[in-house]
Amino acid sequence: MENNGRDSLPTPHVLVFVGPGQGHMNPLLHFAKRLIFKGIKSTLAVTVFISKSMQSDVGSIPIETISDGFDEGGFDSAGGAEAYNERFKDVGSRTLAEVIQKYEGSEYPFTCLVYDSFFPWVLDVAKRFGLEGASFVTQSCAVFAIYYHVRQECVTIPSAEQDTVVLPGLPPLGVTEFPSFIVDKESNNSYFFSMLLGQFSNLDKVDWVFINTFHDLESEVLSTLVGLWRVKTIGPSVPSVYLNKSVDGDTDLSLRKANTDAYLGWLDTKEAGSVVFISFGSLAKLGEEQMEEVAKGLRESKRNFLWVVREKEKSKLPTKFEEDTSEYGLVVPWCSQLEVLNHRAVGCFVTHCGWNSTLEALSLGVSMVGIPQWSDQPTNAKCVESVWEVGVRAKVDIEKGIVRGEEIERCLKEVMEGVRGETIRKNTTRWKELAKKALDAGGSSDKNIEEFLDHLFKLKRS
Repeated sequence: MENNGRDSLPTPHVLVFVGPGQGHMNPLLHFAKRLIFKGIKSTLAVTVFISKSMQSDVGSIPIETISDGFDEGGFDSAGGAEAYNERFKDVGSRTLAEVIQKYEGSEYPFTCLVYDSFFPWVLDVAKRFGLEGASFVTQSCAVFAIYYHVRQECVTIPSAEQDTVVLPGLPPLGVTEFPSFIVDKESNNSYFFSMLLGQFSNLDKVDWVFINTFHDLESEVLSTLVGLWRVKTIGPSVPSVYLNKSVDGDTDLSLRKANTDAYLGWLDTKEAGSVVFISFGSLAKLGEEQMEEVAKGLRESKRNFLWVVREKEKSKLPTKFEEDTSEYGLVVPWCSQLEVLNHRAVGCFVTHCGWNSTLEALSLGVSMVGIPQWSDQPTNAKCVESVWEVGVRAKVDIEKGIVRGEEIERCLKEVMEGVRGETIRKNTTRWKELAKKALDAGGSSDKNIEEFLDHLFKLKRS
């Protein structure tokens, strides 16, 4: 931990506003832990409902609760994203203000408010109390840039499959490689589209923009944004125990606990690099036909596999699938994704390419087969295959709109065998080393965090 002569200065206090949803919570939780390790005070602001679901062992991070207006049922009880966010903005603004006021007369009043970029109203609350505001982007720099260009009306989405669009710092993008909310703005997606563009609505007032990525990974697109805001890469925001072990007690924090003995014990019996890990995240729901095709690909490949299938989704599995594949496969309702990706037996990750999953696989050196479903996932899958070259994107059967079992089997063979597989594995090793380097003392992300802290200490001195 660097000190830089800070002992004689008053300690800054950062309030970290955590948006609901596992994919948004984890990066902010680990960022808060890193700030504490580096010598400042950090407090989490989470909703009442989320606080009930959190593990009791979030470590050294103090927690304050705010209300989203749905304290008993959370998002699921709101009747939709638009109703939830409107209520959250109204009630959340008031209760967040109360938390800030609570600390105003204390020894450690808040100096800065770091917030999930999907909730720009939090910045307005920060500015009302004279606090610094830092937007925390939980998606990739590439996706953040695409949304910015769309908001600036600088993008014409290609209409034909073979057409591409080139944006600053990005590879040529076809219609199936843009975030889904940009391509399909109809019906339910229209609100999500406006919400995603809304994260830029008041960025002219922001003091910092933190992106959960690292410089070497997205240097080209990052260079196109640094003149717009004070943009800083601070990632990968992955528990330190899986990278450089630099932050004491920074382990995998989750909204739930699980018995890990069964699947970790099973993995321990498998050869290094032999297991295919399949998980489509906490939100994606595959249709029954797609589930059958994934099962077909796994059955035909005869490779060891660990597949996460939520209890509510198990009815979509083919009859006797678990029994027929029991010699080489294991289906579980939940697992610690980081523990699995970090296991020596895992050689490939079949993923929806959500940003957390993609960044975790990159950071832990695991090859990927991408089967993106929606949101930012198609763009992440494009980068996995064509920019970072750490995997392949499975091709969709256009008629059916699903990925066939034969295609999944082909992708697994390509990633895990032959010349292409060897190249991919070399690339995964390289990115793993660069991810670790970014957070090592003097690395790009570490320097950015230190710059932020130096600034906060100067504010306390003035």
